[in-house]
Amino acid sequence: MDHDGGVDDFLAMMLLMTMAEVEPIGVVVTPADCYANAAVSVTRKILDLMGRSNISVAQSTVRGLNPFPPSFRRDCVIVDNFPILNEQDAIATPLVAESGQKFIVQALQTSPEPVTLMVTGPLTTVVEAIALEENIVTKIKEIVWMGGALKVSGNVEKEFALEQDGTAEWNVFWDPLAAKEIWETDIPIILCPLDITNTVPVTPEFIHQLAKQRRYPLSDLAGMCYALAIPQNYYCWDILATAYLGCPQYYSLEEQETDIITTGISQGRTVIKPGGKKIKVMTAVDRESFYSYCLKQLAC
Repeated sequence: MDHDGGVDDFLAMMLLMTMAEVEPIGVVVTPADCYANAAVSVTRKILDLMGRSNISVAQSTVRGLNPFPPSFRRDCVIVDNFPILNEQDAIATPLVAESGQKFIVQALQTSPEPVTLMVTGPLTTVVEAIALEENIVTKIKEIVWMGGALKVSGNVEKEFALEQDGTAEWNVFWDPLAAKEIWETDIPIILCPLDITNTVPVTPEFIHQLAKQRRYPLSDLAGMCYALAIPQNYYCWDILATAYLGCPQYYSLEEQETDIITTGISQGRTVIKPGGKKIKVMTAVDRESFYSYCLKQLAC
């Protein structure tokens, strides 16, 4: 998993680690929607809490073209100080010495079979890993990515990007060139765009259901995270993308020909383009089944 340290990234990682169908081989933190040290700390503490200290964590050293605003990035610092994550004196989950991009190279090279990359932040770290060792492309089974907006508006507001026309989604906008580079490869993409995440909000009712399960540490932590985030008009961005790995039967997918715009006021926009890269797009989800799945998985 490659995440970028937002509240929803932490929740997506928690959900991923509950899936019996998935064999995690590592977590990379890309310093986009976060401050890297705090996001790495939260990641390791969550893995400790879940008894998954056998999972190595790596910190990417990449930078994006269009940084997230500080008001977005500070959430990881708050989560890092939640009492439930600070009951132990030391963190057991290892932080590897290599950069995140080098860690991806090593993990793919040593894997006996192709690997799915679950990416809930920008694609920059993956691109940099490929630049280090091009042959790892053959070891990537697919990329499941939360990113883009095809038929709906983006979520990059003008107050944070004066020269953007409102069509881009943040994970693409942070580094449109990296997204474009992945689009120029043969790597299969399963995309979870704003088109579908806009239909699955984080509701007060969902948070209340988590509160009823707060005897379970994961539900307690998830409830606190969402309570922190809900004033921001929050949606199930990364957790919706990640849940696909555990319950693909709840999703509808369509093949689309697409492209990434890298210049001008629409930079970071993901478009449907005849002749463009063929990808699979999540277009609909059984919402009630999705919410129920998350509640069940977090009841531990």
